[in-house]
Amino acid sequence: MTKKIDKLRKNIDEIDKRLLELISNRGMYAKEIGLLKDDGIVYKPEREAQVISKLIKENKGPLSNDSVTNIYKSIISNCRALEKKLTISFLGPSGTFSEEATIKHFGENVKSIPTNSIDEVFNNVQSSKVHYGVVPIENSTEGGISRTLDLLLMKDLKICGEITLPIHHCLISKSKDLKKIKSIYAHGQSLAQCHDWVANNLPNAEKITVLSNAEGAKIASKEKHSAAIASERAASIFKLNILQSHIEDEPNNTTRFLILSDQEIAPSGNDKTSIVVTTKNKPGAIVDLIQPFASRRVSLTKLESRPSKIGMWEYVFFIDVEGHKNNPKVKLSLADLEKKSSFMKFLGSYPKN
Repeated sequence: MTKKIDKLRKNIDEIDKRLLELISNRGMYAKEIGLLKDDGIVYKPEREAQVISKLIKENKGPLSNDSVTNIYKSIISNCRALEKKLTISFLGPSGTFSEEATIKHFGENVKSIPTNSIDEVFNNVQSSKVHYGVVPIENSTEGGISRTLDLLLMKDLKICGEITLPIHHCLISKSKDLKKIKSIYAHGQSLAQCHDWVANNLPNAEKITVLSNAEGAKIASKEKHSAAIASERAASIFKLNILQSHIEDEPNNTTRFLILSDQEIAPSGNDKTSIVVTTKNKPGAIVDLIQPFASRRVSLTKLESRPSKIGMWEYVFFIDVEGHKNNPKVKLSLADLEKKSSFMKFLGSYPKN
């Protein structure tokens, strides 16, 4: 048995040696490509999406597709950093789900710039203080993130990618006794996502809304009988006890994040396009939004209304459709919609997650 294990370990050592050589070669090619580029853009979402998609198609196990994706995201992140280390802004402090989404997509080898608000993320990108920003756009339980939607309409930025992140909330505290918790800090969305669990287990605890779950964890780390709703990562960062895991009311709770920049993205072959429009004030106006896509069999994946903040009872509509804006059917549909709407803003075409 011992001889067999030693032989297998020797085989693994040999594979590791070959892998290191191949990864190093990949890094050299990436660096050379960086020197040949004339646009200065290091991150190409469409190219990275194509690389991951091809690898998943080639994957024969035993590693899962998620495992292959995670491994190659890390390899790509480190090879990309040989060209230039990206700066990424997200809603902070460290320990937020926005940070987890950033790491999931861009890997560890980036310079993270946490902010105090979603507004600050937008401002950092627009002022070129950072290369990219990561913001939450919608949650499967609680719906759209109002501030992100408003800023997409107001700011002159493009969506160049999306990230979906399963959200699993923990109740974390300095205390080890759930019964002694008198107050709970969390972002408003997280309190809503854990409403039933909190009502059933801590009905008398004061619920205090903060700007981020990580901020709540930071406050709870300084108060004896307080707790926060946050991630396992936040518990580790702030050295808090996990009193209960998976307290979200919906087991499939997921948040979708957007990647913001000023760059337009080329087609990857599996894309999504986002726009925002206002309708003319007439009967059947909403039907007019859908008809250009329906007539060409372009699939809508999102249609969400928001008050326009310009006139009373006037609304803007955020629309996501499958396909890149350069796709002939999508292109014709957008042109048709622009004629029928009173205002249309292109938000971005980008690889589907």
